[in-house]
Amino acid sequence: MTALVRLRLDISYDGSDFAGWARQPGQRTVQGVIEDALARLLRLDPPPMLTVAGRTDAGVHARGQVAHLVVPVAAYSPINGTMPRRLAGLLPPDVRVRRVSTAPEGFDARFSALSRRYVYRVCDDPVGVEPLRRHDVLWHPRPLNLERMNEATALLLGEHDFAAYCRKREGATSIRRLLKYEWVREAEYVAAATVKADAFCHSMVRALVGALLMVGDGRREVEWPSEVLAARVRDSAVNVAPAHGLSLEEISYPEDEGLAQRAQETRRVRTLNATSNAAASNAAASD
Repeated sequence: MTALVRLRLDISYDGSDFAGWARQPGQRTVQGVIEDALARLLRLDPPPMLTVAGRTDAGVHARGQVAHLVVPVAAYSPINGTMPRRLAGLLPPDVRVRRVSTAPEGFDARFSALSRRYVYRVCDDPVGVEPLRRHDVLWHPRPLNLERMNEATALLLGEHDFAAYCRKREGATSIRRLLKYEWVREAEYVAAATVKADAFCHSMVRALVGALLMVGDGRREVEWPSEVLAARVRDSAVNVAPAHGLSLEEISYPEDEGLAQRAQETRRVRTLNATSNAAASNAAASD
């Protein structure tokens, strides 16, 4: 039998010119570009397949993406310790594999993750975004009141069915635990939202941002986003914020001995119950 090794890849990319993470026929994707570079470097045909922690949409950026792959030891051993440097010569400048390491036993980039942390940046300067930041900061031409926005986000924390903020997928649950959602000023006219959850469903972060922008500029009341959440159906009044303001910043994992157990827990279909919801809310409030 061929001896195999599982590798963890820490990845960053500018999502502006990618059609998202996932490989698609005829499209330039982050997964496709990295897998093709790995195939050349490791001399593997077909290319190795990456399992990713968070499948980002078209235009979304990442500083802290994580993926894993399984390759033959014979292909990996000769370049062990030099892969990031070698990949830098094969990859385009808008994507980088920052680190390659042998994954601990039980590690799964997707299912072992405890949480994902995103940051969404918005400029409310009436004259627009600084030109050098136009690819990663959204221009919102109305002034934002962050105090109101944070009052509203506090009502969303905990474990809920986020169907109102997710694009529905057949057979998929929309129950998620929102651990943190906070807006701060990074600069005079730049507001940044940190959104952290155990997992996210499709378009959830950008829908949450879109709802809070309407609270921040006074078009909606503080209670409105939580009322939308409680309805558990998509509300046409919630605008999904554009992709380019969003960046995946960090994936958190348990200690090595807890990786396999976490992966097993994550694979279970989630259901809501009052006890877990209350506990999640308390934990989120102290984060």
